[in-house]
Amino acid sequence: MKKLYYCAIGIIYKEVLRFIKQKARFFSALVRPLLWLFIFSLGFKTALGLAIIPPYETYITYETYIVPGLIGMIMLFNGMQSSLSMLFDREMGSMKILLSSHISRNYLLFCKMLATALVSSIQAMTFLIIAYFYGIQMELIAYILVIPVMLFTSIILNAFALFISSVIKQLENFASVMNFVIFPMFFLSSALYPLWKIKDSSIFLYTISSYNPFTYIVEFIRFTLYLKFEFNTLLTLVFLFIISLTCAFIGYKNKCLSSKN
Repeated sequence: MKKLYYCAIGIIYKEVLRFIKQKARFFSALVRPLLWLFIFSLGFKTALGLAIIPPYETYITYETYIVPGLIGMIMLFNGMQSSLSMLFDREMGSMKILLSSHISRNYLLFCKMLATALVSSIQAMTFLIIAYFYGIQMELIAYILVIPVMLFTSIILNAFALFISSVIKQLENFASVMNFVIFPMFFLSSALYPLWKIKDSSIFLYTISSYNPFTYIVEFIRFTLYLKFEFNTLLTLVFLFIISLTCAFIGYKNKCLSSKN
């Protein structure tokens, strides 16, 4: 039991230490959402009217609406970036040694996901603090409740990213595959526009957005920030949690077996 504990602490410590040393990584993760919050939202706020939709009980500004989606953006891009570092660690880093040890491979992968989720949550909370001083303010309890939600949903995105990295054979293909996955997931969701707005424009895109896992992640964060609870969304995320972890575990099991052969 102590070995598992020290192994988890070691992986988390390494990821946090890497995060602290790579200051550019911290700021680059904030640049994208801050650009949307400070610049792009200025153009959209006049063109995009927002009706009163759950969990909001009054009319809101466009900047207020996109904050949960921008939190999801931080976790989504971090998850994909972490899977890239996993490719290097798997081939020539510490994870190569750990994955060949007697410790459960699934446990090691979950620790990696948890470490990345912790770093993503730190960055997301920093973004929320900046948004607070920008004028987008929530109740104190909402900031506390959203932390476990971000950890939980970030693990889902990390597991999905690790599964993709497990089927990529060449590092050169990673960027193109990630772009093919990240941008459709982000833009075909409720992160930037309400689903009813998408429905007014295209039923086809609305259907895709309704089944997009990232939409459920964004909406769960959105409802939590406004102290609302959606049980059906939680059930969906639990299902996605199980499926994504299973895919990541199977993907790396097959990857390690193929590498041995």
